[in-house]
Amino acid sequence: MKKNLTITIQCPFCGEYHEVDVNETAYNNWRGGELIQNAMPDLTPTQREQLISGLCIKCQEKIFGIGG
Repeated sequence: MKKNLTITIQCPFCGEYHEVDVNETAYNNWRGGELIQNAMPDLTPTQREQLISGLCIKCQEKIFGIGG
């Protein structure tokens, strides 16, 4: 049975809180050392960056000129 987690992250740039829904097993695999793109291929690159750096999608767009 797939169990999902909702991860709440505060963006270090704008200070807003955002949530990312992830599979618990995939999240634990990433935290255990698996590359995030391999552990959570179903997330967008911006969602994965949000988990890594904390930057929300809006701030990623401002800083890196990307989105999605």
